[in-house]
Amino acid sequence: MTPRRPDPAVPTATYRLQLQPGFPFRAAADAVPYVASLGVSHLHLSPVLEAVPGSAHGYDVVDHTRVREELGGEEGLRELARTAREHGLGLVLDIVPNHMAMSPRHNRALWEVLRDGPSSRYARWFDIDWEAQGGQVLLPVLGGPLGTVAGDLKTDGDVLRYHDHAFPLREGTAGLPLPRLLDAQWYRPVWWRLARTELNYRRFFSISELIGVRVEDPEVFEATHAKIFELLREGVVDGLRVDHPDGLADPDDYLRRLHEATGGRWTVVEKILADGEPLPASWPVAGTTGYDALRHVDGLFTDPAGFGELLGQYRSFAAPQPDRGGDWDATVRRAAYKVLTHELATETDRLTRVAARLCATAAETGLRDRAPWALRTALRELLVRMEVYRPYESADAAAVVTEEAAAEARPAFTVPEEAGAVDVVRDLVLGRYGDGPAHVEFRTRFAQTSSALRAKSVEDTAFYRYVPLLSATEVGGNPGDPAVSPERFHAYCARVQRDWPATGTVLSTHDAKRSADVRAALHVLTECPERWADLLTEVTRGGEGVPDAQLAWAAWQTVFGLGPAEEERVREALLKHVREAGLHTAWTEQEPAYEEAVARFVAAGPCGEPGERVAALRAALEPHVRANVLGTALVHLTMPGVPDVYQGTEREYRALVDPDNRRPVRFAADGSDKEAVTRAALGLRARRPDVFGDTATYEPLAAEGPAAAHCTAFTRSGEVLTAVTRLSLRLTREGGWRDTVLPLPPGRWADVLEPGRELRGRVPADELFARLPVALLERLPD
Repeated sequence: MTPRRPDPAVPTATYRLQLQPGFPFRAAADAVPYVASLGVSHLHLSPVLEAVPGSAHGYDVVDHTRVREELGGEEGLRELARTAREHGLGLVLDIVPNHMAMSPRHNRALWEVLRDGPSSRYARWFDIDWEAQGGQVLLPVLGGPLGTVAGDLKTDGDVLRYHDHAFPLREGTAGLPLPRLLDAQWYRPVWWRLARTELNYRRFFSISELIGVRVEDPEVFEATHAKIFELLREGVVDGLRVDHPDGLADPDDYLRRLHEATGGRWTVVEKILADGEPLPASWPVAGTTGYDALRHVDGLFTDPAGFGELLGQYRSFAAPQPDRGGDWDATVRRAAYKVLTHELATETDRLTRVAARLCATAAETGLRDRAPWALRTALRELLVRMEVYRPYESADAAAVVTEEAAAEARPAFTVPEEAGAVDVVRDLVLGRYGDGPAHVEFRTRFAQTSSALRAKSVEDTAFYRYVPLLSATEVGGNPGDPAVSPERFHAYCARVQRDWPATGTVLSTHDAKRSADVRAALHVLTECPERWADLLTEVTRGGEGVPDAQLAWAAWQTVFGLGPAEEERVREALLKHVREAGLHTAWTEQEPAYEEAVARFVAAGPCGEPGERVAALRAALEPHVRANVLGTALVHLTMPGVPDVYQGTEREYRALVDPDNRRPVRFAADGSDKEAVTRAALGLRARRPDVFGDTATYEPLAAEGPAAAHCTAFTRSGEVLTAVTRLSLRLTREGGWRDTVLPLPPGRWADVLEPGRELRGRVPADELFARLPVALLERLPD
């Protein structure tokens, strides 16, 4: 039989593969027959361009002109594409426009910049502030102050070496003594701790090993995308996933140019939308990568009343201070202040310099006489009040940099005239003083700093401090209000089908804090908060060995969600947890005694005998965990949008934060209910693209009866019907389905999950869900 050739315009579903040296193109090709059998239309590949040797993720690109040799090179990628085509699959690539690896010995463009300075042909590539630090690029690579490590710096011909690092020497300087040699370079190696406050190149968030790339420059855009465009033009690749567009100087313009250059290929962007925030309507993309969908699916299976009880118990158990994990909004605000003054201090300094320079030289008198300290204060107070990642040129910036935020910021000043700095900064952000180069630069830097701040303060700090329900602390989530009513979920799906029908949707990703199935188990805790509180009282009686109560609460939830697991996996995840939280230890200021206490606690508690009692509760609740696992999977695979299946998640998949979620997976069928549901839904999408595509419809379907709230159902184009059990533990406590029915639309309906069964009319819920807590029906022809 001739393999089905997919329509490259829009995938029906994608399957994410995490490429790395241990899983190269050849291994991906071996997995193709299995992946194709699931029913997806495209493989979704992690970055494939040349990266730092040994990289397990590929986001540290060093050469945009070559496909990564460690993965098999360009021929390996083309062979993978051929194998995929033979099995009816296309390819979608993850691309990284915002940054490259700060690794001169592997990044030749950067090597030339460090050797030749601003005159280098590649100088325009990188976002470097050459006016700062005496015209030298600070390289935070030294293990201590220069005086303590100078003996480790060695010249080797025209190269300066420091352990595994290598840097080019400026022509004619190799014979100089060390102090003069360092002063003569276009760069300056410094103690790594200086990155926090002294760095003069833009980074990816606060990661100094990644340097910002200026793709807003047309020449840089063409040079860094030429290979990708070639692969698209030659039919090797069909679509793109754009990593972190919020880091770019002008996402609007970048996406317009990308759309034109690719001929409008299917493209989704890794855009994290705040709760209620729309994607800019002018962006010529199919939509987001799907974290907004994840939030709504997870919220549908979260009990709002139970979450409130769980929150109260968490506050009683852990006794967190309001701004250190006790209250969501206060925790985010405190985290934002901390990030601006610590991890992003250098970015704040640069933004302040841009603002001060603009005000000092402005023709507008309203901008004059603004002290740098006042501008810094105004910037800080407005940035910490940003409730979205960044403002955009194509959207109403006044809606996100609000007058309410400005009013809250003004009391930071004691003198009314000084408080005018807040209005100056806000008006500059809103473009009310014009569009000159300095004004555009300020707006750009403000937006880039805002997005980095939001990511670091929310995802990488507050999510690890505010932990009443770990399943709510997911990328794009709203831990302060995690539950989503069926009505709200249906309204969201209707908007997606209307506005972004080909957007991406996800439940598990390479960046997820916990896989979907771990979160599905944790959702159940919102249905039994009292049982959870009783269990914690039992397993923590005496409190011996508990480093702190917030960590203990998070640790017990971790092992509940994960189930029985190796001690090393739990320990490493919790050590990352406490370092990200930054309350007792941190990545750059580690407290060995505290971290050793965490490791001992994990071994004796969550991974010791008390942990077995937590596992016993999970086992007792397994039917309800299963209902959530199957329910979230089926909703995800049949709701509007293009679902992305993360590798291995077609079966039950329990993983914690990276690198745990990037472990090798087995590409083989296991016959589980989840795999059966996944295959059935993906097969239906592949067979009936008209039912799920751009012109499809989405219609909520209401159950009737005493337990109607526990059945969420919808139809797609009147031809496919999804029904799932919601909050099944509470349903059981309330007496089950009783006389609840689901009125099916007119006609005969075939049960896709139980071949041979037909349903019609008003179907009793206990009959509909007799074998599985979910149902997938297809209308039969009249």
